[in-house]
Amino acid sequence: MSEAGTSEVEQASDGPVPLLEPADGVPPVIDTADAVAEAAAELAAGTGPLAVDAERASGFRYSNRAYLIQLRRAGSGSFLVDPIPVAGDLAPLAEAINPLEWVLHSADQDLPGLDELGLRPAALYDTELAGRLAGFERVGLAAIVERTLGLELRKGHGAADWSTRPLPDTWLNYAALDVEVLLELREKMVEELAATGKTDWAAEEFEYIRTAGPPKPKAERWRRTSQIHTLKKARQLATVRQLWLARDELASRKDIAPGRVLPDSAIVAAASADPKSVDQLRKVPVFGGPRQRRMSRVWLDAIDEARALPDNELPPVNQQITGPPPINRWSRRNPEAAQRLTAARAAMAALSDEVSVPVENILLPDLLRRLVWDGIEWDELLATPDMLVPAIDDYLAAGNARVWQRTLTVHRLAEAILTAPAVAEEPATD
Repeated sequence: MSEAGTSEVEQASDGPVPLLEPADGVPPVIDTADAVAEAAAELAAGTGPLAVDAERASGFRYSNRAYLIQLRRAGSGSFLVDPIPVAGDLAPLAEAINPLEWVLHSADQDLPGLDELGLRPAALYDTELAGRLAGFERVGLAAIVERTLGLELRKGHGAADWSTRPLPDTWLNYAALDVEVLLELREKMVEELAATGKTDWAAEEFEYIRTAGPPKPKAERWRRTSQIHTLKKARQLATVRQLWLARDELASRKDIAPGRVLPDSAIVAAASADPKSVDQLRKVPVFGGPRQRRMSRVWLDAIDEARALPDNELPPVNQQITGPPPINRWSRRNPEAAQRLTAARAAMAALSDEVSVPVENILLPDLLRRLVWDGIEWDELLATPDMLVPAIDDYLAAGNARVWQRTLTVHRLAEAILTAPAVAEEPATD
């Protein structure tokens, strides 16, 4: 039985035991410099890895900052840190925990916000990624905890607005439970991976996640506006772009999620309506509401900027694509590449079944597409098969594929593509 607290209610022997509160109760929220220093000293005196979680306010705030940090270490207990009032006082905490191995679930979600605070692990163990490599069909924290520890973590407040102050007691209870069993879960996952010979694979993946840094912003993010595909004119797209940029600047400055400043539907509606005055703008859905009426001039200025652009500065109606085209166009534009992709996908699917690891964790689908489209000189290399394996390996290495992934995939890809049926030639016509 886990040391974690459980319900007093008798449970059926064949069902999970509900985990309702931390074994030692919910710790107080740390929100002063003195309390941070005391917690740092206690954590430094503990032993073994450190369980870490962070709560953000996605959907409510613009930033990806952490609004609560949960920590737990053997011999130290659990700690809840409010980083907002003590953001400048976290040096003692960083000194205590940065040299440790951190245990997180879906580490890539929390590491960027923690990094902003100067909190960076020397080593990492990701229980969600471990579950994927172990072949678990469900890898959410609750599902893995139930499978490996026999405990039921009930859904709570993960999607709540964690920038709320003060934080409700029920939220703090939920937050403390998220790290209550992470250390025990880590040990179970170590056993799972060792039993299947995947320990080294996991170590490479954890180090890659630890050192990857935040994802690079996507180009032309405004094109991700919902329902933008309903607009067919370049001038309309320019209006979307200017409204999106105005909204983004305002959302960033006020740290409010963009959709709460102005919904995508309103941006698309304004681009379609093309209002020429404040009165016309306020007749467009959403813009007539009390909140948006105060911002009418800001939104109309953005629309006017788009209207004033010369034709040569308008965005193209079709987004410029870098890399391979959509797959449904391959057979027409490059039938040989389409044949290679079919063979490569079949080989990766078979490998996935063999090693019980999802295809996307064996090799990123985008990297595979780029490889078989024009990543290497296919015509030349297919004529000299001895050079194909090193060429594929070099390309995957340049695309950040880990050693274990390349060891598994390179020879299989080369063999699959070399033995794929040739593309049938079009019959000659008179």
